[in-house]
Amino acid sequence: MDINGEERIAAPRSVVWAALNDPEILRQCIPGCQSLEQRSPTELAATVKVKIGPVSASFSGEVTLSDMIPPESYRIAGEGKGGIAGFAKGFADVALTEDGNETILRYNVDAQVGGKLAQLGSRLIGSTSQKLAQQFFASFNAVVGAGNATKDA
Repeated sequence: MDINGEERIAAPRSVVWAALNDPEILRQCIPGCQSLEQRSPTELAATVKVKIGPVSASFSGEVTLSDMIPPESYRIAGEGKGGIAGFAKGFADVALTEDGNETILRYNVDAQVGGKLAQLGSRLIGSTSQKLAQQFFASFNAVVGAGNATKDA
């Protein structure tokens, strides 16, 4: 399933890039994130609890950053296992474009699920995935944009 979108963030591209690589900011913004640990500059371990329809599961997984072109773009790929609920894996290509004092963050997500989650139906999974992506980027925008506004004041 593909999910595309963009967010306009009231912060310079260098600030947005730094935030995209800050595990504490990411932990705050990922819906249901219970832990996020940086293992190396390009590898993270995460535990996320999500509810999709009637299924609630805690996923443990690995996240890897690649194709990095600071401060313009990167690919974030991950795979998580949720026990009997199944698994989720995918990647997101993230690109940052300067627009005055703001940054346009564009994303293209490709995700797959398997196991019990896959039995819920593609419409439910697609709409929930879209909602989770929008929640992440809206939260990210609020944290980064608000943090930048207080620095400018």
